[in-house]
This record gives sequence, C-alpha cells and structure tokens, in this order.
Amino acid sequence: MPNFKRDPIFVTKVCLLLLAGALAFSLLNTAFAGRAQAQSAASSDDLPSFRNLDGIIPNSKDLPKVSLGSFLRNIAETTGIFAFINGSGEGGTPRDMTTPAGLPITVFGWQELLMVAVGFLIIYLGAVKNFEPLLLIPIGFGTVFVNIPFAGMGEAPHGMLNIIYEGGVGNEFFPMIIFMGIGAMTDFGPLIANPKTAILGAAAQFGVFATLFFVSVANYLPGVAFNLKEACSVAIIGGADGPTTIYIAAKLAPHLLATVAVAAYSYMALVPIIQPPIMKLLTTREERLIRMKQLRHVPTVEKIAFPLVVFILSILLIPSAAPLIGCLMFGNFIRECGVVDRLSKTLQNELINIVSIFLSLGVGSQMTPDRFLNPSSLIIVVMGLVAFAIATATGILVAKFMNLFLKEKINPLIGSAGVSAVPMAARVSNKVGLEYDPGNFLLMHAMGPNVAGVIGTAIAAGVMIAVYG
Repeated sequence: MPNFKRDPIFVTKVCLLLLAGALAFSLLNTAFAGRAQAQSAASSDDLPSFRNLDGIIPNSKDLPKVSLGSFLRNIAETTGIFAFINGSGEGGTPRDMTTPAGLPITVFGWQELLMVAVGFLIIYLGAVKNFEPLLLIPIGFGTVFVNIPFAGMGEAPHGMLNIIYEGGVGNEFFPMIIFMGIGAMTDFGPLIANPKTAILGAAAQFGVFATLFFVSVANYLPGVAFNLKEACSVAIIGGADGPTTIYIAAKLAPHLLATVAVAAYSYMALVPIIQPPIMKLLTTREERLIRMKQLRHVPTVEKIAFPLVVFILSILLIPSAAPLIGCLMFGNFIRECGVVDRLSKTLQNELINIVSIFLSLGVGSQMTPDRFLNPSSLIIVVMGLVAFAIATATGILVAKFMNLFLKEKINPLIGSAGVSAVPMAARVSNKVGLEYDPGNFLLMHAMGPNVAGVIGTAIAAGVMIAVYG
C-alpha cells in the first residue's frame, strides 16, 4: 500500500492517468455524436449531402483547387531565392515602380539582393567595427527588413516600417525628441568657459554652404537635376547632424529624406576614419603638440541662463531655427535646473534610446532600390562626403588663423570638432592629440566647438528654411 503523503510521484502519475482517461472518453463521445449528426443530416432531404461536395472541404467552394504540383510550384515561386533571381513582382517578374521624384523605374530581383547585402554591410560596420553601433545596427536591419521579398514591411498602410516612418521620421517628431535628448546629455560648460571656440563651430558650417554651390553645379552632369530646395537638403549633410538633416529634408525635399539621412548618419559613424587624415594633413607636428590652458569652472547660474538666452535669441533672430534650438535648449535646461532629475534621466536614457531605435529603423526602411540605385543618389552620397571634408578642414584652418592673433594658442586639432557629431568628433580630436603627446588631453576643449557646431548646424538649417521654405 503506497503512502500517498510520502510518494508524490505516484500520486502525480495516478492523476495524469485519470486525466488521460477522461480526455479519451470525451473525444470518443464527441466523435460518436458527430457521426450520428452527420448520418441524420445525410438522411434529411432539405440538407446538402457530403457526398455531393466532390471532396471539397465545407465553406471552401470559392477557393481554387490546389494540386500537389501547383502547391509545390507556389512554394518555390514565393522563396527569396526565386524573387532575387526573377523579381518579386506578380508572377515572378521585375516590379514597375516610381522613384520619389515621380520617375518610372523597374526594380529587378538582383537589386533587392544588393540592398540586402548593403544592409548586412551596415550591420557589420556597426557590430564588428564599432562605428556608431547605436545608429548603424538598427539602420542595417531596417534596410534588410524592407528589401525582403513578399514581406511587405515597408508597404503602406500596414507595414511596420511604413508605420514607423510615417509616424515620426517623415515629419519633425522624432528629430525633435532626439534634440531634447541631446540637450539633456550635453554640457555647454566648455563652450561657456571658452566662448571663442564658438567661432570654430560656426566655421565648420562653411562646409554646408560650399556644398550648396557644388550640388548646384552637379546639375550639369547627365541624369542629375537638383533644385535649390533639394540642394539645401544635401548640403546640410556637411553639418554631420542626423536629426537636423531629417528635419530640413522633411520640410524642403521629402523625397530625398531617405538618401540624405542615410548619408548623414553614415558619415557621422565614419568620423574616426574620415577626419584623422584631414587633421594630420592640415596641421604640423608643433601645432598638434600645443597644450591648452585648463578651462575655468562654470557656475551653475551661467549653465542655467545659457539655454534660456540662446533660445530667446533664436526666437528673436532666426525663428525658423527656433524649434530645433528650442528643443535642444529645453533638454539642456531640464539637465541644469536640477529640480526635474527624473525628466532629465528619462530624456538621457529611456526616451532617446527608444526613439533612436525607431528613427534608425525608419531611416533604414527607405533604403530601397528605387530610391538609391540612381545617379542622383550617388551624387548625394559623394557630395555628403565633400561637405563633411570641407567642414572638417574649415574648422582646422580657422583655428590656425585665430592663432595668428591669440596669445594663448588653440590646438588646431579641436577645429575639426566643429562638425556636430557629438561627442564622436571631440573624441577624435582628443585621440589624435594623444597620439603625439600622451599627456595632452583635448576632450573638454574640443567639446566647445563640438556643441557650438550643433547650434551652428541648426542655425544653418533655419536660414535655409527661411530663404527657400
């Protein structure tokens, strides 16, 4: 006689056996009842007989018959391999589409495969090479997602990526929230302590306006046609500021938003590769060894007043740039005022992280063959690199020019931080300086022109919107 209190395994087995018996009895009872009902229905004159359905499952008369051969053929024609070879259009043919500019284009399967490969390359650069992984990894996955044949993730109105894009990327929603987060994470102390570094941030904007000229000249190339609004959207890439690029493109040239946004974020990620050769080319060893005086301590009152003063000036002088600058200063004021730490931490962490994921996926969702595989897109990518290089060089050259008149010399390496890739550009300036003098820490000095560049790019965007918007 088993002891039920001391033998729980035996009790469990008994309970499972009883449950199995009850389940079997229930199934048999249901089966016999169903058979009886079927026989009763078949014998009735006013009910259809199952013998007249010709093997068709009830309620499926309107569906086409599928043989084993057609079933296997349908499976084969809906694979990614078939689509990449033949195309993902109806019947396995290339798709006839229109570009964002309204021009007809035929998208072949190999083009979609190429974009998938580009997506994985972007993921590789972010995950393996550590180039801005917070941006490039989601952009890469968005690129792969939108080019998956038959998935429809980027199609309107129910595709996930389309919903993300329409909800916040194709308008000013996500860029504004990103600017709030950047403001909450930014310390303007180095800029306040050394205001003359603001000149370096302004100098870097020369890359934006120089590229505006080059993009206009590119119209003489075959297959390229940019109006001034489109040229502004391309030129702003030189500021190396993704949210600002999206903001101005959404207002002036929405059909170019995908290309310019991807170019801007890509060059932001490639700052450690693009800038050092330019910095070393334009400076001497003696200039790289310049040590700058330690910055003064900035009182809290000055840090609190700074965002308010800048915001008021933007409202009075450049109202078209006030939304971007206002969101930036709103986030910074929350950081510095010290009475809403919970909001500050939310902007610095959870909110900006969540929005960055959606923003990057939305940007990646626009990397489709009809948008990228054309001469204009290639020109945008090239001009974006030109703008970035000019902005870097101008900041360095202006720093060298300022040293002609300053008693306390500026290390020209911090001039490259005038592009608003915060804080990557400042880190690159510091890294190059440490290569020549391990005790020469330039990070805090470089943060001055770096944060000034953020404000400068927003002002440049405001000027373009005011003139051409």
